[in-house]
Amino acid sequence: MLNLKDPVPAPCFHKCECSPEVVPAKKSSRRTADVAVNGNGAGSNGSNNRALIKAISDSKVYQEYERAFNTLTGLPVSLQPVETWQLPHHGKRNENPFCALVSQKSRACAACLQVWEQLCEKAVNEPKTISCPAGLLDTAVPVRLGDRLIGYLQTGQLLGQRPTQRQFEKAAKLVAGWGVDLNREELRKAFYATKVVTAKQHESIVRLLTIFAQHLAMLGNQIFIQQKNTEPPIIKRAKEYIEEHHTEEVSLARAAKAVNMSTFYFCKMFKKVTGINFTDYLSRVRIEKAKNLLLNPNLRVSEIAFEVGFQSLTHFNRVFKKLLGQSPTEYRAQLLAR
Repeated sequence: MLNLKDPVPAPCFHKCECSPEVVPAKKSSRRTADVAVNGNGAGSNGSNNRALIKAISDSKVYQEYERAFNTLTGLPVSLQPVETWQLPHHGKRNENPFCALVSQKSRACAACLQVWEQLCEKAVNEPKTISCPAGLLDTAVPVRLGDRLIGYLQTGQLLGQRPTQRQFEKAAKLVAGWGVDLNREELRKAFYATKVVTAKQHESIVRLLTIFAQHLAMLGNQIFIQQKNTEPPIIKRAKEYIEEHHTEEVSLARAAKAVNMSTFYFCKMFKKVTGINFTDYLSRVRIEKAKNLLLNPNLRVSEIAFEVGFQSLTHFNRVFKKLLGQSPTEYRAQLLAR
């Protein structure tokens, strides 16, 4: 269960846009290391992640979920790529009015950026919640494409209990220290308008986000495979070859031969264009086919594994869980339970 009182030594009262230069330089973090290892940071893979998150955010399923979440909880929700200088909730529906008010100064923006960074460091592998000195809570849920971190679902700007005069005085003092000149009564009204949720409600909210993050990972995998962009004709032909022959013993050498390239140069070009290696892409295609076959309760998992091209049930189970976060049997049970 999440700790709603996990303290963070940096103030966070709002989510705003702010230029990177207002944030003090920091040492490299565990999340930075994870980004470097999994290819989620700057460069071509970072750009691919941002493009993928943008495509997911623009999808009908995400837009409908965001509206439903906003209406049901009264809270903001955002889908953010791993590396971004735009904090999630500024200008969005259900933004905390107190957070919106104090977004006038760059020092306030910098404080929020620091807390967002710390939250992401904690939420690399599982949902995490942190609180700012005034008691406002923010939650991030990782969205992963297999073992690759591509972004976060985030909600927050809430309180775990009704605001007190002492909390407000502390918040007002911090805001004044940032140089934000506001009418005190207006600030008080905004602070006391903060959404309050119980620990049990918060646990359910995080569970909803976690389930949806799994669905987004599946959607992201489909988008990843379908994206054509400005791919060279050779890569398009290679993907067509994989689509037609994925049930067979497809190898890198055979695919390279099918597009009249040497194995060495084909391997390098495929990885550069798609962002993943040939074997991983082939596995993704096979898993997408397997997901459809799992809808048929009369087919055994072992039959499906060999039908889509895997030569080992153990390998199929391992790849399926790596990409989707659950076993084929668990995935089928979830589908049939709906």
